[in-house]
Amino acid sequence: MSRAPEDALSKEVSRRRSRGDVETDVDVAIVGCGIGGLVAAGYLAQAGLKVAAFDSHYVAGGGATQFARAGALKEPDGTVRPGHYHFDVGLHYIGDCVDGMIPRILRGLGIDQRFVPMDPDGFDTLVFPDFEFRIPVGIDAYRERLVAAFPSERRGIDRYVKLLHDVNRLLHAGEHRAGKAKMAWTALRSLTAIRAREQTIGEFLATCTRDPRLIAVLLGQSGDYGLPPSEVSALLHAGLSVHYFRGAYYPEGGGQVLADRIAERIEAAGSHIHLRCGIEKITVANGRAVGLRTEERRGTAYDVRARVVLSNADLKKTLLELVGPEHLPSEMATRARQFTMGGAIFMTFLGVRGDLRDLGFRNTNYWCFDDYDMERLYQENRHAGEVKAAAAYITSASLKDPGSLIHAPEGVQTLEIMSLVPGEARRWGVQEGDVDGWGYKRDGAYKELKQRIEDSLVDRAEALFPGVKDRIVYRESATPVSHSRFTRASDGTGYGLAATPAQFGKGRPGYRGPVPGLYLCGGSTRSGHGILGAMMSGYNAARRIAQELDVKVADA
Repeated sequence: MSRAPEDALSKEVSRRRSRGDVETDVDVAIVGCGIGGLVAAGYLAQAGLKVAAFDSHYVAGGGATQFARAGALKEPDGTVRPGHYHFDVGLHYIGDCVDGMIPRILRGLGIDQRFVPMDPDGFDTLVFPDFEFRIPVGIDAYRERLVAAFPSERRGIDRYVKLLHDVNRLLHAGEHRAGKAKMAWTALRSLTAIRAREQTIGEFLATCTRDPRLIAVLLGQSGDYGLPPSEVSALLHAGLSVHYFRGAYYPEGGGQVLADRIAERIEAAGSHIHLRCGIEKITVANGRAVGLRTEERRGTAYDVRARVVLSNADLKKTLLELVGPEHLPSEMATRARQFTMGGAIFMTFLGVRGDLRDLGFRNTNYWCFDDYDMERLYQENRHAGEVKAAAAYITSASLKDPGSLIHAPEGVQTLEIMSLVPGEARRWGVQEGDVDGWGYKRDGAYKELKQRIEDSLVDRAEALFPGVKDRIVYRESATPVSHSRFTRASDGTGYGLAATPAQFGKGRPGYRGPVPGLYLCGGSTRSGHGILGAMMSGYNAARRIAQELDVKVADA
């Protein structure tokens, strides 16, 4: 059984990273300690470079963090005992953790992380008004289940499954760095995917079926990218699905463990992480990025010189605010202004007394929908006057990681409920300039809206699992405004650039930035969004920086 968290030690580490001296002359300065920036810092520090990574948050990890809360628990006899919760912000499940890219990247840093498998017979459970569909591990097992549920749609199902197999083949070749000849041969065997590269998944599915229930099932994991079928890249949709068909997992010890272990490796190699230290500007001189200027920390702002700068920050803000359009090629400045971002999420975090399995919960993610029209769901979410939760994703870190004591006090389990909502601050009654402060949290209208959505998500969980509401002993929620405040993401998105066909693959920025000396990583770069995409971006950026600085990074 995993040990309970040493909160005092964690606070001391955060305090040290928040108060330590800042180096003003380094090889690599990194903006943002999200998981992509940490991976890059780890590989570069391990290669002997002097790295300093900066973040405005009080904990490193970005979307791969947990936040801690004290939660006193009142026993039936009236006694009160202390307790602590640790809730995941963005890492809820990841795929392909036997010999996939995530464990390979970690092993390249000397980290041997264990992952707990989710239910292989249904790691995702789609809940519609009149039926449920469990998504199993394995493309072929998935096909069999689809055919069993929709026997008259076999031909369209096989066309869709062909897309999945093609994308899986292409991903495998890319992950193993196949040569040009091998990639060309792989492409010739994957013509369904190649022909779909400019299509949305809505356009592709229209060539497979007209059955609205089958289409809804095939789109059931769309919350993993947060876009309607009329906009999302068909290849992104298929690639994300394939990632989980290789097995769905959760990190043993909780989602924060990945960031913590990488951060430890960075510091063990002699480099540094600076928290509560945001970046005011990336310094550009004579057309080259040569360092950065920090915001004030404890009354002091620092000018840091660097041979190269790597930004793991929000892409739009990196280019238009930290670098500035005056330093960009005019075409890139125009393109940056036109970038469209992915969706945003409202999250409710619950502590529930007892064992959730007694109420019928399984080690699965529940995707709950009111009907089968995914396009309408997304469009109403964007354009309806009233902010509301139109669907829900329900999961439990306690059930995914049953051997850990980190998630909740003894006798209590965590439950996390999420829904896509508008991310713009104005939709929440908050002025853009007020996002970085705390004042909006006390605004009556904001609090009322937040409470209303939280209540609606709790009601959804109660409708699916009667009795859960009466067992709640802790509850808290976060809006997209909360996400913007901690991560400085444009419009509160956790997805980075929207993965449309025009902003997918080569339509996304690579790892070398538009200014010499500037590099990019994170969920808006070519490797894509999510934990896997961010980690791969950090590794790929590190490889390119190593080439420029004439060092060699370890293989992943």
